[in-house]
Amino acid sequence: MSYISWDKKKLVNLEFTLNREVLRSNAKGAFLATTVIGCNTRKYHGLLVVPQPQLDNNNHVLLSSLDETVIENKEEFHLGVHMYPDGVFAPRGHKYIRDFSADPMPKLTYRIGNVVLDKELIFSSTEARLFVRYTLKESVVPITLRVLPFLAFRNVHMLTHENYDASHKVELVKNGASWQLYKDYSRLYLQFSKSAEYTHVPHWYYNMFYIREQERGYEAIEDQFVPGFFELQMKQGDTVVLSVSLQEENPAYIKRQCEAEVKRLLPQTSYEDCLVKAADQFIIRDEKGTRLWAGFPWFGSCSRDTFLSLPGIALAQGDEKTFTDALDYLVSRMQGPFFPHRYYQKSLYFTAVDSPLWFFFVLQLYEKMLGKAKKDIWRKYKKPMTTILESFIAGTDFNVHVLDNGLLYAGNRDLALTWMNVFAQGKPWTPRTGLAIEVNALWYNALCYAVELSEAAEPKNPLLEKWKTIINKVKASFADTFHNQVTDGFYDFVNSSEKNAQVRPNMMLAAALPFSPMTETMQKRAFDIAHSELLTPRGIRSLSPNDESYKGISIGNHSERERAYHNGTAFPWLIAFYADLSVKLFGKTSLPYLEDLYNGFEEAIKDNGIGTVSEIYDGNPPFEARGCISQSTSVGALLYLKYLIDGLNKKGGPK
Repeated sequence: MSYISWDKKKLVNLEFTLNREVLRSNAKGAFLATTVIGCNTRKYHGLLVVPQPQLDNNNHVLLSSLDETVIENKEEFHLGVHMYPDGVFAPRGHKYIRDFSADPMPKLTYRIGNVVLDKELIFSSTEARLFVRYTLKESVVPITLRVLPFLAFRNVHMLTHENYDASHKVELVKNGASWQLYKDYSRLYLQFSKSAEYTHVPHWYYNMFYIREQERGYEAIEDQFVPGFFELQMKQGDTVVLSVSLQEENPAYIKRQCEAEVKRLLPQTSYEDCLVKAADQFIIRDEKGTRLWAGFPWFGSCSRDTFLSLPGIALAQGDEKTFTDALDYLVSRMQGPFFPHRYYQKSLYFTAVDSPLWFFFVLQLYEKMLGKAKKDIWRKYKKPMTTILESFIAGTDFNVHVLDNGLLYAGNRDLALTWMNVFAQGKPWTPRTGLAIEVNALWYNALCYAVELSEAAEPKNPLLEKWKTIINKVKASFADTFHNQVTDGFYDFVNSSEKNAQVRPNMMLAAALPFSPMTETMQKRAFDIAHSELLTPRGIRSLSPNDESYKGISIGNHSERERAYHNGTAFPWLIAFYADLSVKLFGKTSLPYLEDLYNGFEEAIKDNGIGTVSEIYDGNPPFEARGCISQSTSVGALLYLKYLIDGLNKKGGPK
């Protein structure tokens, strides 16, 4: 039995199945996402979602879904499932599902009387292509399989409705057909491995309903175009493969190509297998270079998320090439000292003061985890490291500059430059303008590491004395600035008008860094506060429940969710720093607690996005999953945690 599998008792329960989603992606940035029964509940769902760079920097849903009908002795059994407003489902094909398994590909088994049909989704690892493999396991008589493609041809962030611009034209190709609904889109080809009859009867299906979008306060109803349907004959034991692609294929090779993809699939037979497979799905390799997708199904590439993910996704797997290629990609796109924070349409945004400083942190782990020489790291990355430090010292964009006491000031009331960067009603909800505690700890850590590397590789570097002077200033002023003597806690950020004393995980980040400006006593206090007020089984809360601004459940419309995002929501990625700090302070005695934390997530990968880890979780029990169904920082944190656990378990590990 597959590691992740369910039988009909679970699968006929729509409340259960509609809350569990499958995801498969590849190195070209294409993906499929839907629920385990194939009923789409998000506008981001689709069986072939692909980049369309000729249009914009977003993914586009080309093939939304496939509806199959089994025709036996002229009687029709509809296997599809679609949701419409007011809780209407039509057809209700889930009632025929008997089994679902996820390893090594999503597989549904249908039973209709004496007919047993398997449907498997195999996503290509190398191109924007999906294979759908149908196997007729049991049938007393031959059947006819009818397949209807539901086409969207739209940006993942938008919805479509019946319109006169959509082309109804079809081009017949061998064993299939192709369509291009709108100008400038790629053509979509559906071809079978055996002869299939296509009937062209173009029409629109109206008012398809996406319940997850309604829950998130967005438009939730769209129309989809069905150009026609295919029919083919099958008898017991037959296997037919449908290829969904952006180019015409030779049907004679479709089965063989499908089998080759099956052999490439990573296993999903254990908890760790699932994490490794999930990690692989974030890695994009194309003509632009290597980068990490931040989260599926709606995020793109983000430098901060890349730096936070790489230790678990690449270094913990010993994958030096992915690590260095991803860094090279980001370095090549620097704008002054800043890395690209996000894409919007065709523009790059650089509004992240911490991303340049996380760059130093991942290089520290590169040295530690893969045993790289300091001299080699300095020689390769001296230029971007120096650019970052010197630009910050001189003063640069976004009001980033160094004060006389050595601390790093950043931002204004209209900017959100730290990881707490959401906007609500056009304004940053947590701007943290001025001196942010973790940013200044990262600043100190970056300076210390640059000095360490330079002294090993270039001891006569003329900038060394300047950097050392600033290090001493930061060390001397950090405690006076951020230690809250009234509560024996920490100020989260400080500026000329405010000393913000909210209890957030940023003091834990500051304490966990390899070079921390905190004394050991301060580090221990930061850990104790995080452990008692912020730790949950699903991550570290972004705000203490004792705070009047705390929001323990992240639901509602866009503004309501943004307000909750950094005010109580739990983030799995912060676990990596909780674990680092625990090991730093307590050594091997941390092992049982870290193992419990790691093992506790095994249950989570069978919920929401199956086989992976969600972006965020509620801060309140039962810690429901929210946000993206698969997040690189979350998966990376758990793989890094596993790396730490394995190190502690080894003979001679940290004591």
